Amino acid sequence: MGVFVYLPLVLPLTALPIARLAEQHLHPRRAARLLTTVAVILASCSLLCLGLLVVVGTAQLPGNPLPDGWSDDEVREAVPHDAFAGKASILALVVVTAACGFTVHRHFRFRARAHRALRGLGGGGDVAVLPDAIPYAYALPGSPGRVMVSTAMLASLEPAEHRALFAHERAHLTGRHHRLLLATRLAGCVNPLLWPLLGALVYSTERWADEEAARVTGDRRLTARAVGKAALVARPVPRGAAFAAFATAGPVPRRVAALLGPVPPDRSWPPALTPAGAAALVAAAGTTVSALSALNAAVALFLVLEAATPL
Repeated sequence: MGVFVYLPLVLPLTALPIARLAEQHLHPRRAARLLTTVAVILASCSLLCLGLLVVVGTAQLPGNPLPDGWSDDEVREAVPHDAFAGKASILALVVVTAACGFTVHRHFRFRARAHRALRGLGGGGDVAVLPDAIPYAYALPGSPGRVMVSTAMLASLEPAEHRALFAHERAHLTGRHHRLLLATRLAGCVNPLLWPLLGALVYSTERWADEEAARVTGDRRLTARAVGKAALVARPVPRGAAFAAFATAGPVPRRVAALLGPVPPDRSWPPALTPAGAAALVAAAGTTVSALSALNAAVALFLVLEAATPL
């Protein structure tokens, strides 16, 4: 197993260049999907190798339920610095489990509370107008998903800009952006080196929704004006909903500038002879090496443990 078990824990560093360049040089829909895929794969490999280290560390603890043969010197020698790494990985796995559990709990607790609040509102459709003096708008996922908007936000925008706002939030629901964001947030809980990808993904999903709103309204300047005006009056939305807040997530001036420019090219991969293309290749190579290293470490430890386990 050797050093291969440690590589997936540091290889997320190869994804950091693409976190910034993808949002600048790829269509936001492509960038969001690429960032999520890379984050999930790298986090899965990190978690697998962390679990392998936990097996070695747990085997060293007295009274553990694992077979006695798993604590033999041959097993421990399969992992460099096993005494420290094995025990540290136990604490790390506890922290990762707690962080992931807290993130999932907070996500679904907010959704449950928001949907309970909706039961007291009349009317149907996918738009829920809340009588609130605080301007905000966000997409609430669920079955069905709803667009939550306060009366103060509607009053801050012109009637024509309401259409852009609603199209933007509907794009969040249609694109299942909450799933992409939750998956990447969990990936960051597994390996903190992946946290920069979350910021890039938040911006990419907002830009994705901006482009959908511009397509629906047929007016990029109108959509840019709606985003800019909403940003001037917006206040923090209820805790747990900030991932889908209109005109508050992501650098608003950059989003407005992008809307005032041409439609971004919808290509699946940036040209190789560009900074974005080179960063994408580095991220792809790092993801591939991480997957192969995790597989190599898993197979190696399996063979060692099988040999050490008495029949």
